[in-house]
Amino acid sequence: MAEDAEIDEHGAAARPAPQSFAADMPLLRIEGVAKTFGTFRAVDTLSLDIRAGEFFALLGPSGCGKTTLLRMLAGFETPDEGRILLDGKDIAPVLPHERPVNMMFQNYALFPHLSVYDNIAFGLKRAGMARAEIAARVAEMVALVKLEGMEKRKPDQLSGGQRQRVALARSLARRPQVLLLDEPLAALDKKLRESTQAELMELQRRLGTTFIIVTHDQEEAMTMAGRIGVMDAGRLVQVETPRHLYEAPATRWIAEFVGDINLFEGRLTAREHSRLTVTTAGAGALMVSELWPPVTKDVVNVAIRPEKVKLSRRAPAVGEGAAHTINRLDGVITDVNYLGGLTTYKVKLESGAMIRASAANTARLDVDAYLAGQRVVAWFTPDDCLVLEQ
Repeated sequence: MAEDAEIDEHGAAARPAPQSFAADMPLLRIEGVAKTFGTFRAVDTLSLDIRAGEFFALLGPSGCGKTTLLRMLAGFETPDEGRILLDGKDIAPVLPHERPVNMMFQNYALFPHLSVYDNIAFGLKRAGMARAEIAARVAEMVALVKLEGMEKRKPDQLSGGQRQRVALARSLARRPQVLLLDEPLAALDKKLRESTQAELMELQRRLGTTFIIVTHDQEEAMTMAGRIGVMDAGRLVQVETPRHLYEAPATRWIAEFVGDINLFEGRLTAREHSRLTVTTAGAGALMVSELWPPVTKDVVNVAIRPEKVKLSRRAPAVGEGAAHTINRLDGVITDVNYLGGLTTYKVKLESGAMIRASAANTARLDVDAYLAGQRVVAWFTPDDCLVLEQ
C-alpha cells in the first residue's frame, strides 16, 4: 500500500507522512565502515542509520573524516571495511553516476563555459534523457531554485548565491534518493547564508528527499538538521537532536565543541537522593542535579552553559532557584561584549577562575547593564548544571 503524503499549498507532494518504514527500516545504513589513507585512518569503523526524508548533519572539526564519509556515500571513495546499504542494497560496487545519490560540492564545480541551463542539464544528457524531458526537468529545477530568466547566463555572470542555486538545481535534477551537501554555504556571507539555510530547509520539506549536510559550523547544523552526528578522529561520538546534543552532551569534548560552556573540574563529595555535591578548585562546592545515567566516577566536570548563569548585584532571594537551592559565586566583571541580540560577560571569581554569562537584550536601551569592574553575584540552579565524567 502506498504511503500517505502531505500536500503543500501548491498542491505538490511534500514530505511523506511518518510511516513504519521510516521508524523501522532506515533508508541509508552504514555498517562498520572504515577508510585508511596510508597510515592515516580517516574513518574508523563507523556505523550510522539515516531515515528516509531526514535532514541529517555531520558535524565536526577539520580532518575528522566527515567529508571522506560523504565521498564514500557518493562513490568517489571505496570503503576498506564495512558496507553502505541504500534501501537495503549494498551500493559499494555501484559507480557514482549510477547511484541514486548526488553530491553538491563546496566549490559548486560548475562548468564555466556552460550556461545555467546546460549546467543543470549536464547530468540529464549523460543519462540519455530525451531532449523534451530535459527541457521540462530543467525548467522545473530553475523554478524550484528561483532562477527564472537566468538560464542563458554563464557562472561568471552570477552572484555567489546564484551559483550555489545552480549547483543545487543540478544536484536535484536527477531526483536522487539522497542529496549530499559538502559545506554548501561556506562561501556565502552571513546574511545570505542564513536566508539560504531557510530556503534549503523549505526545499527539503517540499521534496521529501533525504539531505545529508557536512559542516564544521555548529550553528548551521543546529539550524538545519533534525539530527546531528558529531565526528572526531574518524569516529561518530554522538548522534542526537540539536536540543539534546546541546543540553546533554555525552562527553566533555562535545560540550566544548558544541556551543560555549563553563567547565569546573572537581570531586564528587556527597550524594543525597538526586542531588550531588561536587567540590571544585575554581568554584567551590557546587550543587548539581543528577540526571540519567547516574554518575559512577569520583572525578567529574560540572558544565554550565553561559545563558544559564544569571548575574545580580546581590544574591537572589531563597526560592528563586530550583527547590530553593542556588549556587552562588561572587566575582568582578572583567569583559563585556555587546552582540546585538545578547550581551556576554566574563566574571573573575574570588578564586581567580573565570565564568562566562550571557543575557538577552530585551530592552532597547539597558540603563541597568553591568559594566566592567563591577562586583556581581553569578548564580545558577542545580538543574542548570550537567555532570560530565569524560
